[in-house]
Amino acid sequence: MEAEARESNFESAKGKAAIETVGRLRSALSSVIRGRGDTIDLVLTALFADGHVLLEDYPGSGKTLLTKTLGRLIREEHIEHLKDQEIIPFRRIQFTPDMLPGDVLGVNVFDAKSGSFRFIRGPVFAHVVLADELNRTGPKVQAAFLECMAEKQVTIDNVTYPLDDFFFVIGTQNPLDLAGTYPLPLVQLDRFLLRIPMSYVDADTELEILAGHKEILGNATSIEPVASRSDILEAQAAVKDVTISESLRKAIVAIVQATRDSSLFQFGVSTRAALMLQQALRSWAIVQGRTFADEDDLKFLAPHVLLHRMRFQGGIRNERESFDEFMAPFLEQLIQER
Repeated sequence: MEAEARESNFESAKGKAAIETVGRLRSALSSVIRGRGDTIDLVLTALFADGHVLLEDYPGSGKTLLTKTLGRLIREEHIEHLKDQEIIPFRRIQFTPDMLPGDVLGVNVFDAKSGSFRFIRGPVFAHVVLADELNRTGPKVQAAFLECMAEKQVTIDNVTYPLDDFFFVIGTQNPLDLAGTYPLPLVQLDRFLLRIPMSYVDADTELEILAGHKEILGNATSIEPVASRSDILEAQAAVKDVTISESLRKAIVAIVQATRDSSLFQFGVSTRAALMLQQALRSWAIVQGRTFADEDDLKFLAPHVLLHRMRFQGGIRNERESFDEFMAPFLEQLIQER
């Protein structure tokens, strides 16, 4: 009865189309990215939740290939309200310490023929943007990029230029190499819906990659678009209709409130974090082919949504284990109320 009630609150046609879009994207990405099923699902979760992803990765882990492949899977589409702008499916920005905001956002250039300035759009004008090693650039560039992520717009010389509604950032930072970096401030971290720590693949997967490397590269270069910009935006709209039960919503609030009082943390998370967790749960449900979220979704997603928004007290050796222990009573309560 509860499942039927959940289903009745969801527009089946819209939800079915969103689930089909997820399936096409996942299948295509999996043909190129091997042994990264959870990472692919989490990236798609952020995409359909209209959020952004921060990958903490090792060099050679496949982040560029994943992002570039995702960009290639999006079919170019005429956008009437942005007809004077060039919006392309994918751009990679390699952040460095000597970058200026104009290198990312664009610059005004004087046109001698017209006697006026013309705005040359930067690489941020794309649907899918790989912000590679974002923590290697200075605070000024980070702040400029923050506006893009938060407001989907670019401001140059007091003139604002809108980005497309479909604007998705995958940022990366190397957790091992901290020399010459500018750690991302909390306000920047807060704009990433999910933080995904990536680890090395297992031996069987690595052997599969070595044996099928030629095929993988062929798939990466010949892969065809499987979804349009409209498909993505429609799926994002469908996510908003996914059911979050009252008990699950109360658990989210209880967890968020407890982070502010627990002796484990220097400070807890904000109301925005609660909203983002709820949106991530909705999107994850769609990615898993469901029209409702449950306590298992909360257990899996909460670390990816909350851990980069809080600070532990000194002396905590394993933050993930401590967070799992902190979460345990709230999950047990949910199971009892089921």
